[in-house]
Amino acid sequence: MRNNQWLESRLELIQKEHFADARFCNNVTIKFGRRARTRLGSIRKQYGRSILNKLTNHYDSEILINGIFKNEELPEFLIDATIGHELCHYVHGFSSPLPQLSRYPHSGRLVDKEMINRGMGDMLLTQKKWLKNNWIRIIKENKL
Repeated sequence: MRNNQWLESRLELIQKEHFADARFCNNVTIKFGRRARTRLGSIRKQYGRSILNKLTNHYDSEILINGIFKNEELPEFLIDATIGHELCHYVHGFSSPLPQLSRYPHSGRLVDKEMINRGMGDMLLTQKKWLKNNWIRIIKENKL
């Protein structure tokens, strides 16, 4: 069953297989978000409830995955590639304590290049092809 606990196990697997050399300076959490038409995933700073966290700039990094991906008929590689994409943002300093490598997160195909360098190039290509051939149908079926 695809739930947040399942997503956490996918995150751990992707981190272990493709980001073993990466420095993770804070907690990275993951969960399903709302169903969305155009956004597969996102990463954001999560300060929690404590005002002290905001004052000291202490936060976790939270990855949100499109709620459509709860559907087990959709291939797992879509989710794995999305997690990899968001972890690339993390290592580039977006929504993480690491130094920001560029002004914009997607400038110069930075994320795609990082995924290829981390051995996720085939997964990325497969995801792009699948989305091109199927995404319109999926969003229509989900009435988005």
